[in-house]
Amino acid sequence: MTEINNTKIIAVDHGYGNIKTAHTVTPAGITEYDSEPAFKGNILEYDGKWYKIGETHKEFVADKSSDDEYYLLTLMAIARELNQEKITDADVYIACGLPLKWVRTQRENFKSYLTRKKKVSFKYNGTEYRIRIVGCTVLPQGYPAVAWAVKNYQGTHMVADIGNGTMNIMYIIDKKVKEERCWTEKLGANECMIKARNAVMDETGANIEEATVERVLRFGTADIPERYLSIIRKVAEDYVADIFAALRKYDYNPDLVKLHVVGGGASLVKNFGKYDPDRVEIIEDICANAKGYEYITELILRRKL
Repeated sequence: MTEINNTKIIAVDHGYGNIKTAHTVTPAGITEYDSEPAFKGNILEYDGKWYKIGETHKEFVADKSSDDEYYLLTLMAIARELNQEKITDADVYIACGLPLKWVRTQRENFKSYLTRKKKVSFKYNGTEYRIRIVGCTVLPQGYPAVAWAVKNYQGTHMVADIGNGTMNIMYIIDKKVKEERCWTEKLGANECMIKARNAVMDETGANIEEATVERVLRFGTADIPERYLSIIRKVAEDYVADIFAALRKYDYNPDLVKLHVVGGGASLVKNFGKYDPDRVEIIEDICANAKGYEYITELILRRKL
């Protein structure tokens, strides 16, 4: 969180799997209640309703402003970031992003969606927050995760931002993004999750928990018997092979292109991919895009001073 003229720049990465800020990660699932839930933790109270956040992930939607969920998740994310400094009353400027191919058509609508109320009061985990939304910048996903390093990029580089719902691909040539060479593929890491759970069910008859599969995908192992691990690992290896096949469709050649893999799927590539580590950079920081949103937005706002 950065401050300019008493305004807090708060970055929110609106993923399908997780909502990220520069310092926090929360699963993106949200459940509405008409009364206060019995169990505490990750409870947003807003406009006479209670919302339990973080027990599931959000399903893929092509328009993130199609319902109120991402707005509510944004309030939660702002509260979690403000709580890092024990702040409950603030002017807030939102820095966020959308998949590459959606930015041009959805940017203004998403900005209006997030700033629809200038003054907002709500409670998160029992603490009351009063914020004033003073502005919003919507950036293309992927680039912000590497923005700080682009000045060092010589030759041809490709960024693959693998989220839970989509994979965003862009070329950066001699430090400049080639907008005509940016694509969004619906090949997010959740596809691997679904296939792995189905494979375990098909081969063993067991209904394995999503959290267990997620641990294997993230760390390469979990505290379960080898027969389950081998099924999940095979699915993950096939998924990563599909990722590289998709990249080759867009002229990825490891001899000629330096690849940078970011997002939640980066750990999948690290654990289950076959690649030359000298030609592929794995950026495992799941908050990298959020930190980039904050970094770029701060530069934009300071230029206007």
